Amino acid sequence: MNKFLKEFKERGFFYQCTNENELSTQLDKKIVRAYIGFDCTAESLHVGSLLQIMCLRLLQKHGHQPIVLLGGGTTRIGDPSGKDKTRKILSEREIEKNTKNIEKILKKFLNTDNKKIKPLFVNNYSWLKNLNYISFLRDIGKHFTINKMLTFDSVKNRLDREQSLSYMEFNYMILQSYDFLELSQKKNCLLQIGGSDQWGNIVNGVDLIKRYSNKQVYGLTTPLITLATGAKMGKTENGAIWLDKKFLSPYEYWQFWRNTDDRDVIKFLKFFTDINVDEIEKLQNKDINHLKEILANETTAMLHGKKEAKSCEDIAKEAFSQNSSGSNLPSVKIDKKYFIKEMNIVDLVILTKLEKSKSEIRRLIKGNAIKINNETINDEKFLIKKELYDKAFIKLSIGKKRHLKIEIN
Repeated sequence: MNKFLKEFKERGFFYQCTNENELSTQLDKKIVRAYIGFDCTAESLHVGSLLQIMCLRLLQKHGHQPIVLLGGGTTRIGDPSGKDKTRKILSEREIEKNTKNIEKILKKFLNTDNKKIKPLFVNNYSWLKNLNYISFLRDIGKHFTINKMLTFDSVKNRLDREQSLSYMEFNYMILQSYDFLELSQKKNCLLQIGGSDQWGNIVNGVDLIKRYSNKQVYGLTTPLITLATGAKMGKTENGAIWLDKKFLSPYEYWQFWRNTDDRDVIKFLKFFTDINVDEIEKLQNKDINHLKEILANETTAMLHGKKEAKSCEDIAKEAFSQNSSGSNLPSVKIDKKYFIKEMNIVDLVILTKLEKSKSEIRRLIKGNAIKINNETINDEKFLIKKELYDKAFIKLSIGKKRHLKIEIN
């Protein structure tokens, strides 16, 4: 088996593939160009996109060249895959801003120096914006049947749940197929990689290229990731785990990985780090907390750099120390106008956004899970008095894993 596909499988990336044996042969014969698409619905990607990014890294590791398709055009339509309702349509300016920022994020993960494997960044708006509707229907639309399109999960699931699916969204799979055709013709792209929810769209693209130009291309998908708890990867109770530090600090990113469920650690080391698979297998019997620190350090270093990862580890160690002042902890600034009078502990926690529910905060207080400056708070009516907020900062701890300093200005 080709080395790229072999490691792809060993790391757990593999879900489905079209003509796997043929693809393996092609990967052995030459440098293959493969693409993954990212729609630009937000200013940043989150860790839900990280497995696809790791596929791009793996392509480069094995000497192949990734094409990163930024969906400036398809973002204007909305992918119905896995969605319950039509996605909010963004303005031209928002999409352009998102596209530029996502490209910056992706470049942090990829080798941009080696000319042979340097990623090609393309924006499908450049070819979709000038399509002639009549010509498109005649030349491309004729290769699609409604019967087949209705069988794909992205459409079928919405209709089975009796949730509306706009004609605009229904066209998404045709546009994605056209993207593959365009990249095949203009960039000699041979392979599309995507999540398993994209299988229908990818197969459509493979079929379209075969019918339109009689060229053989391939599709490869990864499994959708759920946590051991059943939750969706990339989402937490407090929101998405963003890859841009403007939306999530390096320390919070480090903590996300450090807090990985024990059952997911080995799987995530294979998915989200560059550590050799054989080495990971040898680590299986090591202390689980040590493995979590390796995972947090490796993932954070990949995105934010080794220096930042080491800093996050040091901050975490200080936070877990019962005697630490908390001076190096991540901080939240709160306007002093809120402290004209003594402030209730519940209101203070709400302002920090560490918790959103007052009833949950009261429950945590009853369980002795909230501390101010390392002192346990056991009264939900506890007041933050002037002598506390006159200091440089207040250290707030919730449980064993969440710590920050509150700066009042």
